[in-house]
Amino acid sequence: MKNIEQLSTCTVTKFLEKHFSNMFQERISIMLEILKAVVYGIVEGITEWLPVSSTGHMILLEEIMPMKVSEEFWNMFLVVVQLGAILAVVLLFWNRIFPLQRNRRRQIRIDWNIMSLWGKILVACIPAAIVGVLFDDWLEEHLYNFWVVAVMLIAVGIIFILVENRNRGVRPMIRTTDELDYKVVLLIGLFQLVAAVFPGTSRSGATIIGALMIGVSRTVAAEFTFYLAIPVMFGASFLKLLKFGFTFTGIEIGILLTGMVVSFLVSIVVIRFLMGYIKKHDFKVFGWYRIALGAMVLLYFGVIAA
Repeated sequence: MKNIEQLSTCTVTKFLEKHFSNMFQERISIMLEILKAVVYGIVEGITEWLPVSSTGHMILLEEIMPMKVSEEFWNMFLVVVQLGAILAVVLLFWNRIFPLQRNRRRQIRIDWNIMSLWGKILVACIPAAIVGVLFDDWLEEHLYNFWVVAVMLIAVGIIFILVENRNRGVRPMIRTTDELDYKVVLLIGLFQLVAAVFPGTSRSGATIIGALMIGVSRTVAAEFTFYLAIPVMFGASFLKLLKFGFTFTGIEIGILLTGMVVSFLVSIVVIRFLMGYIKKHDFKVFGWYRIALGAMVLLYFGVIAA
């Protein structure tokens, strides 16, 4: 009888040890995934607005520090995490993009200059929107790899340096967003299309380069790029959420919200930094960074990790 009791006690003890060990390991695993989401949010918040390609950096980070999530969730997270960064733009530029304003009598009126700006934003988004809706899955399957990212990092970096050298000492023709006409914004939208097709280009980088090439000032180019991101990323996020199906596990919700909140907070700092930086400096430093990063990507993934 005593042996049976000892055996039963031993069995229960082992069961409890195994149970609590599994619980501890599961919680550690969840904490690690949340910490990864923090890192991804930081990278997204920095690279979404600097012209260095956020998608390119996120793809490379995933190679180095992959999340333990389904492929479907990862593809959705890669896009939807950018909503946090976009909300930072909405917050910082609210008075410039919200068309309902109060006059001195506290009456609500429509600011038609802002309405006109939104018309231009939507026109500029048309090329990327068409390609995104029709070819998103194909592009993701065939072009989202480190080879394309590396080549576009280097190529766009070189173009940045060449364009800034060409523009040295040249007075921009367009120095405010009100001076942007529909022809100019459509051309900028076509440059954005390049980024929609080739990861590693940088959406902000492509639109800024396009704007600089057609005579837009750095400040206006960057500001209009921020505005363009609002409908583009809201639309892209909505499509990804539709494909994913709005069915999340608890950990998936935690990862997504963590990444979005962190990218929102980091984006506020980065946007303010960039708008101050370009008042006194050009974009060539980002061009050199892109070239160096692209070369390191080719070296690591093409040679070392091959």
